[in-house]
Amino acid sequence: MEPDLGSDEKKAIKLLQEKGNVSIGEATNLIASHLGMPVEKAAKVVYLLWKKGYVDVMDGRALKGFSSYILSWESLWYWILLGYIVLTSLTVVLISEPPLLYLRYVLGTAFVLYIPGAVLIEALYPSSELEPLERFALSIGLSLAIVPLIGLILNYTPWGIRIGPVLYSLVLFSLVMGFIAMIRKYKAIKA
Repeated sequence: MEPDLGSDEKKAIKLLQEKGNVSIGEATNLIASHLGMPVEKAAKVVYLLWKKGYVDVMDGRALKGFSSYILSWESLWYWILLGYIVLTSLTVVLISEPPLLYLRYVLGTAFVLYIPGAVLIEALYPSSELEPLERFALSIGLSLAIVPLIGLILNYTPWGIRIGPVLYSLVLFSLVMGFIAMIRKYKAIKA
C-alpha cells in the first residue's frame, strides 16, 4: 500500500478487493456499513480511491449492440454533427443574399476549417487519450491538410473545384469518418 493512503482508504481497498466487481453505489454502501461511517464519507473515500488510481470506475450499462449504442447518449455527438452538416449544406445551397449570407459564411468556415479534422481525430482516437485542447488544435491542423487534398483530387475529376463538388466531398468525408468513429467508439466502450 502507498503511504499517501489513510487507514480508511486502506481498509476500503481491502474490502473492495474481497468483494470483487461492484457498482459505485454498492461500494459506497459496503464501505459505509463495514467501516461504520456516513454514506457521504464513504462516497468521498470511493472518489479519492478512484482519483488516486486504486479503483476503476466503468460504465455498467450493458449495450445490447451497435443499434442501442447509436441511440444512446454516448453517440449524441454524431447526431449533432449530422445536424450541423445538414444545416450547413442547406445554407450553402439555398442562401445567397444578405443578411442570412453571413450565417452561410460562419457555418461554412467552421465546416471547412474544423469538421473534417475533428471527425478524423475522433476516428483515430476514439477514447479520451487526448486532452480537449489537443483535439481542437489537431482538428484544425488536420482540416487544413485534408481540405486541400480533397480539392486536389477534385481538380483531376470531371467535376472540378466548384462549390457543389467541394461541399459534397466534404460532407461525404465527414459522414464516413464520423461513422467510422462511431464504430470505433462502440468497440472501445464494449471492450
